[in-house]
Amino acid sequence: MAVPRRQIAGLGALALLASAPAPAAARTSTARSTAAPHALLTSKELWATIDVCNAKDQPNTVGIRGSMPGDGQSRDKLYMSFRLQYFNRTTAQWVDLSNGANTGYFAVGAGAAASRQDGSSFVIAPVPGKPAFTLRGVVDYQWRRGRTVLATGTRPTTAHRQSVSGSDPPGYSAATCLIG
Repeated sequence: MAVPRRQIAGLGALALLASAPAPAAARTSTARSTAAPHALLTSKELWATIDVCNAKDQPNTVGIRGSMPGDGQSRDKLYMSFRLQYFNRTTAQWVDLSNGANTGYFAVGAGAAASRQDGSSFVIAPVPGKPAFTLRGVVDYQWRRGRTVLATGTRPTTAHRQSVSGSDPPGYSAATCLIG
């Protein structure tokens, strides 16, 4: 399956990029699933990683991969959303990039699966002469039944994860990526 790629404007303009508001927290409903929200959110199958970082054959690209457990219900759907953040050295905080650095939620499979992985890549256009930026990914997760959100979760990227596909080079997994 091809990984969607998004082009992002120059990182030299980061000072001008206002941090986009974080997605509004979805309300948890009273609908029931086989797996309790706590079990889903504490599962070892819930993770995010950077699986591409300025690879030789994918220059200036940051690939983010996420994994989430199923809830055991074939009628439920699993959704992921991928965001890219930079580390603001002045405030010592992670800030969402704007201008296309958020995929929005998309379906990744049915809840009956033991777990699902998916990913997205972002192409960064660094500005010559500007310092490199430290980037990380954040994956937002939703378990839904129809229009009802059963549970939500969020994970920043971490290292030492096992991607089923897409990493470049094969087996690559990192918490952050330096582009610039």
